[in-house]
Amino acid sequence: MDEANVVAALSALAHQHRLRIFRLLVVAGPNGIPAGEIAESIGVSPTALTFHLKELEHAGLITSARDGRYVRYAMLVDGMRQLLTYLTEDCCQGHPEFCGTTMKKGRVLCKPKERAR
Repeated sequence: MDEANVVAALSALAHQHRLRIFRLLVVAGPNGIPAGEIAESIGVSPTALTFHLKELEHAGLITSARDGRYVRYAMLVDGMRQLLTYLTEDCCQGHPEFCGTTMKKGRVLCKPKERAR
């Protein structure tokens, strides 16, 4: 992921409603959620929801698919993975072997280097 795409993704997530939408879609997984359910869960009007969904889709973080008369939205796993990789690839001063795994709450923990005695 290049820097321009990272900035676009972070800009898209830098809004309360869009962040809530994205987190909701992460929980929903690859099957996604119909737009109406998203609007209900987030508490926004359909017009506002459309604007926020387009921003997230334009940033490469979510996708949409028609399901009968509904439109379902789902997170793009690859887009999220690329963003997280870009943000953490130089973790622990470029020594990923010192980095812990992603924890339940989404934190990446770095283990300090052991000092030579």
